[in-house]
Amino acid sequence: MSRAKSRPDDRSITSGSDFLQLDIADAPAGGRSGWLAEQLRRAIGDGRLPVGSRLPATRVLAGDLRVSRGVVTEAYQRLGEDGHVAGRGRGGTIVVAAPVSAPGPAPAPPAAPRAGAVFGGEPDAGVFDALRAARARIDLSPGVPDLAAFPRTAWLRAERAVLASLSASDLGYGDPRGAPALRRAVADWLARNRGIRVDPGEVLIVAGVAQALGLVGRALRADGVTAVAVEDPGSLGTRQHLWHSGFTTPPVPVDGDGVVVRELRACGAPAALLTPAHQFPAGVVLGGERRRELMRWAADGGLVLEDDYDAEHRYDRPPVPALRAVLPERVCYAGSVSKLLAPALRVGWVVAPARYRDTLIEDKRFADLGNAVLPQLVLAQLMESGQLERQLRFLRRRHHRRRDAMITAIRAYLPDATVHGAAAGLHLMITFAGGPPDTELAAAALERGVKVQPLSWHRQVPGPPGLVLGYAASTPTDIAAGVAAIGAARRAPLSRGPAARRSPSGTPG
Repeated sequence: MSRAKSRPDDRSITSGSDFLQLDIADAPAGGRSGWLAEQLRRAIGDGRLPVGSRLPATRVLAGDLRVSRGVVTEAYQRLGEDGHVAGRGRGGTIVVAAPVSAPGPAPAPPAAPRAGAVFGGEPDAGVFDALRAARARIDLSPGVPDLAAFPRTAWLRAERAVLASLSASDLGYGDPRGAPALRRAVADWLARNRGIRVDPGEVLIVAGVAQALGLVGRALRADGVTAVAVEDPGSLGTRQHLWHSGFTTPPVPVDGDGVVVRELRACGAPAALLTPAHQFPAGVVLGGERRRELMRWAADGGLVLEDDYDAEHRYDRPPVPALRAVLPERVCYAGSVSKLLAPALRVGWVVAPARYRDTLIEDKRFADLGNAVLPQLVLAQLMESGQLERQLRFLRRRHHRRRDAMITAIRAYLPDATVHGAAAGLHLMITFAGGPPDTELAAAALERGVKVQPLSWHRQVPGPPGLVLGYAASTPTDIAAGVAAIGAARRAPLSRGPAARRSPSGTPG
């Protein structure tokens, strides 16, 4: 039996490194150091090893490549002599300069969308992305919470508490329904703040109301539903989600008491997506008699998809319970922390009638195996500690001042505007008795550095021109300056460009 030792360069032995996918078998015989130096030089030149990056320790890379440490040391020395790397003692070997090459044209920065491109045609699926990408000094877009008020200290404190008590098994795959701790915390939150008594087992954690609409949409399509009635005016974004799921969206008018239920009956849709606590964008609350009419419609077989939009943000009116609190088996309820903490968390919840619950859980499982567990546990800690209620009380005071600043500015700079929905929420709707299309006014405002949304985006049926103005994310000073710019744009002669020729209906093409 041969006892001959295998040579270090034996091809049967793995001789490659994950670092730059180097394979020493590609090096010419007797030229390993030169080959390695050239591979590193190319990586520095093409940006795979940017200036400031650290090379592996010579001992580590030599072990990966199964060569002597001297081969790697010599390659590093060659790069050092060229001025490309430098030793930093315990800091290792650092890339300090890239090889000089012939300068090419600098890549042009991506151009921000112009006002005409954002507001010049029918709003498509990417219109909100385009508006967010547009440059502006003041953002009065609705639906944007006060991101500067995110409770970073409380979040970090809760995160440390969670990590300190976390077991190794808690870092595995979670329950697709959501972390039990968060489902319990949400059930308690809904009972305290929305009047909904629900068992934690009925709560499904999702990636915001957007995912909730997608999951519920799949369940309804499987049930033979093809039409979901929507409020008019009503959110363009939620309509787009319903269209993506293959639904038609018959419009139902909204007045001072909320959705007109007799028109809902007349449209014949078996389901309706509503924002009863704070209607978007009009800001009205579904009145008591309308609630009773809606309950009768639901008892006759209708299904309500309740988007509890802005429900916690109220200033001049008492709280109203969620529809789910009084009609549990005819209401599919959805909420989130996007407007209370930040959209970036992507955490929301669905409480569905029993007949849809298993379907939603199955679809959630196959969509993503469940939300990320760690943020769920941190949010549960915030809810259970009372920190989320403290954050809500803080935000109410802050938003109240900003709302008042916007109303004052509208009276001063847009005296012909009618203000709607001031008692709650994070935005105001304003309408005008006449004038040019609101898309043209929104485009002119953007040219002056102020982002707003035209009311016609949120209509399917033509109506008076107007704007939807968010105030939560801006200081009172910026709010006043932004409304002043809108007033100046309204007084100035507006161009009769593509935005002016657009139909005010907002109907999809």
